[in-house]
Amino acid sequence: MADQVVDRPVAGAGQFFGRQRELKALRADIERAGLDTLSGRKAPRARVLLIAGRPGSGRTSLAEELVASLAAKYPDGVLRARLTEPGGTPVPTERTARELLDALDIAGPAGADGDELAEMVREALAVRRVLLLLDDAVDAAQVDPLLPENPDCLVVAVARGPLTGIPDVRPCTLGGLDPKSAIELLQSHTGSVRITVDPQAAETLTEVCGGQPAALVLAGAWLGARPKASVADLSKRLHAQPGEPVARAFRLLHDSLPQPSARILRLLSLAPLGLADAHTASALAGCSVSSAQTTLDEFAALGMLRTAENGEYEVPGHIVPLLRQLVEEVERPAEVQLARARMLERTVRLLQSCRAVTEPEGSPARRRLAGLPRALRFTTPRSAAEWLRARQPVLLACARLAVADGELDTLARRLVAALVRALAAHRGTEAAAPELYGLHSLVLDVAERRGLHRERAAALLNLADLDAGTGRTEDALARYRAALDAGRAAGDPYAIGRAMESVGGSYQELGDWLRAADWYGRALAHRLARDERADQARLYGRLAAVNTYAGRYGEALRNWRAAASGHRRLADLPSYARALSEAARVQEYAGRPEECLRTCEEAVEWARRAGDVRLQAALQLRLADTLDRLGDPAAARLHRAAAERLLGGEPSACEIRSASVED
Repeated sequence: MADQVVDRPVAGAGQFFGRQRELKALRADIERAGLDTLSGRKAPRARVLLIAGRPGSGRTSLAEELVASLAAKYPDGVLRARLTEPGGTPVPTERTARELLDALDIAGPAGADGDELAEMVREALAVRRVLLLLDDAVDAAQVDPLLPENPDCLVVAVARGPLTGIPDVRPCTLGGLDPKSAIELLQSHTGSVRITVDPQAAETLTEVCGGQPAALVLAGAWLGARPKASVADLSKRLHAQPGEPVARAFRLLHDSLPQPSARILRLLSLAPLGLADAHTASALAGCSVSSAQTTLDEFAALGMLRTAENGEYEVPGHIVPLLRQLVEEVERPAEVQLARARMLERTVRLLQSCRAVTEPEGSPARRRLAGLPRALRFTTPRSAAEWLRARQPVLLACARLAVADGELDTLARRLVAALVRALAAHRGTEAAAPELYGLHSLVLDVAERRGLHRERAAALLNLADLDAGTGRTEDALARYRAALDAGRAAGDPYAIGRAMESVGGSYQELGDWLRAADWYGRALAHRLARDERADQARLYGRLAAVNTYAGRYGEALRNWRAAASGHRRLADLPSYARALSEAARVQEYAGRPEECLRTCEEAVEWARRAGDVRLQAALQLRLADTLDRLGDPAAARLHRAAAERLLGGEPSACEIRSASVED
């Protein structure tokens, strides 16, 4: 059986009212014979059920109700993805596919594009039986790349209208709730008394709300907060409001809030992904965390927010555009920008605290952490790691929004830097590589927009390293060359030297030994001019390695001797012994076994002085091989026995690695 995917409940899910006819039709559509079946062919892909309706029509609730009733038939679980951000921005396929792969515990390569990741999703689902819920799709182009090529899977898609381009899909289009279900939904918020004493007014109210669940929830919340208000009075108030039913109910509820609470609600439209916790609300409004928490709880009780996991609250997608419209009408642009800046600054401080808790006790970072307010401190590395894991999607979205804003680039750069350090501290650079790739790309965007050559060089180097680590050597080479140009424009000697050496490494990976040697030579000249001795010794070794591969043994031997000399001047005895061992290897390749033997013996002695047992054993084995070739098997056996003693009877576990490999 394939790995099971945990079915996570939807935040804020509550009672479900009505839609029995639609549920019955959707279940029947699963068994309906498709075009392929009618033509005698096996269906090549999963069946797609489409629920179409306007935001606020209850389309997602219907999809979740359907998924809950079918989940038991899909042993590999339920996967969910939202294809549109609050406010209407489509989510790129690359991000959606990566989220699905994460849910399947499959690592997507850092920097992979949407096509590659979508192919990985389809391959993973081809051997699983899952139910895939794709919520709030904009068009067929978002859905089609993710469809499993497996008829045992089922896809439930939610969209505003038809998904033209996906064959054999019949949309289940939603209107308003039937009167009975609409009144039941309203009654769940108001209680039965006011509905029972004036059933005609209740029916009128459901008609004013158009039977839209979102409007009915807001209307019910308004009545629930005012026990003395009548249903008829609410109907008159809603009639007086302009716009669609959901907008009317929302505006009425918003205008009834105290001014400070209404302002917090409006500013929640700035929350990344429509998700906010008490810290986010506190920073946006400039109030205390406890006050923000109380206000968020009140909004959730009024149906304006949904309670999410990890202490977060979600602004429903149909409310975000209404809040943004109010922000434009009521708030001054300078105040909105200040609220964004406060939110970013609070996020930066939380990330710095998240990383600082991983530092040793007594370190400067821990001392700074102790000076932060209690609300911004993490008590243990585990609590910080859990917070980072839970908030990671929001933090990444916050970084994207900050960079896209363009007016807060200094804060955006600080935020990205803090997030990179926190991810590296808690997850390690290798595990966090996909997220780091996106963050370095954001830094590059800001650097290019602001003409920051040093930051541009650093971002290009980081991206190129990640490209190289995933086998995209050509892409890495292009970025290393661009980083070299940026480093020269910035006058940054570190970036220049690093880029030159990395260009050489890329050519070495591509097997172009001559170009690799040329670039290593340029990097070496740069280090020699700056008298950077450790880097000089390392580069002599890399130059020697590519000359060896190219068959230029004389050059390689001179380079290894120079590397050995540099390591000896630095008192780095293990590296000195390794350089001697590589020189012996070149002498062996060049057909000079006597010289190889002498150099190996010298290297063994220096490895012994350095206390590097594994290197000493490896050199003993090389000596044995050389002695065999020279016709002295007795001496060879002695050296092999010595290697076995050094390694505790496991001589085959030891090898000599060249400096080029280690670097």
